[in-house]
Amino acid sequence: MPSPPNRRGGTTGGALDGGDGGVSGVGGDKGLGGLEALGAVRIAALVREGIWSAWEVTGDALARIRVADEELRAFRELWPRAARAAALEVDRRLRAGQYLPLAGVPLGVKASEGRDAEQTRRLVAAGCVPVGATAVPGPGTAWQTWGHTDRGPTRNPHDPTWSPGGSSAGSAAAVAAGLVPLATGSDGAGSVRIPAAWCAVLGLKLTTGRLPARDRAGLTAPGALARHPADLAAYLDALRVFPPDRSPPGLSPPGLSWPVPDGEGVARGGRPLRVAWSSTLGFARTDAPIAAAARAHLDRLAAAGALVTTGATVDLPDPQACWLALRRPPTHAPPGWDPGGTRAASQRALAVLFADHDLLATPTTPHPPHGHAGPGPAMSVALTWAFNLTGHPALSLPAGWTDAGHPVGLQLVARPGHEADLLTVAQAGEHLTVRARPPARHG
Repeated sequence: MPSPPNRRGGTTGGALDGGDGGVSGVGGDKGLGGLEALGAVRIAALVREGIWSAWEVTGDALARIRVADEELRAFRELWPRAARAAALEVDRRLRAGQYLPLAGVPLGVKASEGRDAEQTRRLVAAGCVPVGATAVPGPGTAWQTWGHTDRGPTRNPHDPTWSPGGSSAGSAAAVAAGLVPLATGSDGAGSVRIPAAWCAVLGLKLTTGRLPARDRAGLTAPGALARHPADLAAYLDALRVFPPDRSPPGLSPPGLSWPVPDGEGVARGGRPLRVAWSSTLGFARTDAPIAAAARAHLDRLAAAGALVTTGATVDLPDPQACWLALRRPPTHAPPGWDPGGTRAASQRALAVLFADHDLLATPTTPHPPHGHAGPGPAMSVALTWAFNLTGHPALSLPAGWTDAGHPVGLQLVARPGHEADLLTVAQAGEHLTVRARPPARHG
């Protein structure tokens, strides 16, 4: 099959290597300078405007992944043939006059989610081009904060001796390294938020039930990782506007505008969002430098006018025993089984909090990234898995770095269905984000 004409004349790229395991010269020789620094919304705008084609963007992304991922190991496999076909379809739909909000955006797909996952199908309907399967943990460990490939474990882009977190390990690493601007994840105990924190990117866990759950206990919710809040807002728009069981709307934009992708108001009655802070949720053993860095970023957001903090205290029951029991329930567990009443107690406590607060803020993880040998006794999920029990949406956003040079995430939790509130704060504070690792300060 010949290479298609590009929009400026001539042809792009060359033949793909056999199978879906390699790419050779598909748009990569030309090099779309600076593409790796752009977010999904900006890439889509350039493709819709005809500055680049989806074919060219896809080829550039595949070529860069092939080079950079030998060391990073964010991807288990690439899908060059399928990606090229998807890019050609995006270009065809654009020529037909369809409006695609994520036109030509290269998408990393969590390996355990796959191309047939509900959220992936909706993102493809909105114009995304899946380019490969991102790494998830392999067999042999009880802990899930790592990624496995046949070349070795996934490395953290900020320090190859660190794990990127998990289980959405490859998705976080690929986004942080600029290989893709958007990647899917799933979160059953913190599997989107933890790698987002350790790779210094944004990670959103959806409200449980927004899309079909993948486990009987209802602990796992879909999510996504990105570098920019506007890209996560576009992700939310795509989930709502482009259900894959009907033809996607065409010819005109859907009329949705960030920062209210769900059509809900953000600041209620003209007041800023009220936020309660807890470094431990009443039970976690959070390292002091992590707590201090997360709290400092929350204070910066407040100073920037993104929110107001209160003196409310938050104490939840430790979810560990309940979560573990729900993950492996007895054969005859009744519907709605709640070991120890922990899920109901947590939901009651959060209902009281959210009666007069909009958000809850915590560090995303109580500890810094661990090495590739594992976390030891550290409980990386201590501050995240309560919200898998309760179903609340949650976002990890980069909160800066400790004096020792470790990345810190700030977790924000909202009322069910109020993902827009999370992204409003993230957008208001995006200019405060320090993504690059600074030199360590000791003493």
